[in-house]
Amino acid sequence: MSEKVLMKGNDAIAEAAIRAGCGAYFGYPITPQNELIAYMAKHMLDRGRIFIQAESEIAAINMVYGASCAGMRAMTSSSSPGISLKQEGISYAAGADVPLVVVNINRGGPGLGNIAPAQSDYFQSTRGGGHGDYKCIVLAPKSVQECADHTYLAFDLADKYRMPAIILADGIIGQMIEGVALPPERESPKRDWTVGGMKGRKARHITSIELVPEKLEAQTRERFVRYETVKAAETRYEETDCANADLVLVAFGTSARVCLGAKKLAQKEGIKLGIFRPITLWPFPYDALGKVAANGKPLLSVELSFGQLIEDVKLSAYGAGAKADIHLLSHACGVITTEEEVFAKAKEILKK
Repeated sequence: MSEKVLMKGNDAIAEAAIRAGCGAYFGYPITPQNELIAYMAKHMLDRGRIFIQAESEIAAINMVYGASCAGMRAMTSSSSPGISLKQEGISYAAGADVPLVVVNINRGGPGLGNIAPAQSDYFQSTRGGGHGDYKCIVLAPKSVQECADHTYLAFDLADKYRMPAIILADGIIGQMIEGVALPPERESPKRDWTVGGMKGRKARHITSIELVPEKLEAQTRERFVRYETVKAAETRYEETDCANADLVLVAFGTSARVCLGAKKLAQKEGIKLGIFRPITLWPFPYDALGKVAANGKPLLSVELSFGQLIEDVKLSAYGAGAKADIHLLSHACGVITTEEEVFAKAKEILKK
């Protein structure tokens, strides 16, 4: 383990990407992730790697697509409206089995909204986001350490399964400064499917287009078989005192940190709160949360969106046949839930 250094979340993501072997970064400025693109502008060039501030978000995602097809580990980052503009390119990458990493430092919406933290891009990230049938691996850090760890992991998962991987954080996670032990630096792995280097072999065509409906359906079915492998091998979550809890809080990112504070408040009054934190938002840990819900204790989804995470909470509980009461505490548009609000809502549900 390397010595810890103080870093902002955005900077930790950038440095971890470089250390993971990211050879090309393409982006376009937008708050609250501008530190990330600024860090890449300096340090990618310092290492002799590719950095381009593209003319638009649409250009940036297509440059990432091209660089990955040419054999490089490639990444882009943005915040909510910018990620919306990248959705077509992400869908193209998914349809062509091209690995790439996309970072979304979520801000308030819809529309231009504001630059304050939010989690309202949950559906966009976990349900594909663009046109067609596809999935992206989605990792949700709750700390600066996890910003680094998840980014490092995202490149490996994207390459392993040849699909896009998304880091979904919010403005607080991106802007906060904490100690972080950075991962070791390594080179990008060799790929045997890329374009270029055609001497002595047939040309390779990497594309998402297939005009014969039956062939396109067969390709997509094959991709969904791969997604089942991802679900079985890569689902990640964290449970804290859920087994004997009076009520279980379900949250990710900043909301999960708030829940830790609410748990401490509850302990002072003898109330047992558990916390279930999905780390992969896709694949979502339905089975694990379903087992928690099977205890019959109420669940409270704490989220910075107007009821997006709760949909997966319900699917987890109902899929397991659980009859737990499921409640929602939500803010959005940059308003942050407080520890006191979570504790008060828990007491209201428990009638204490």
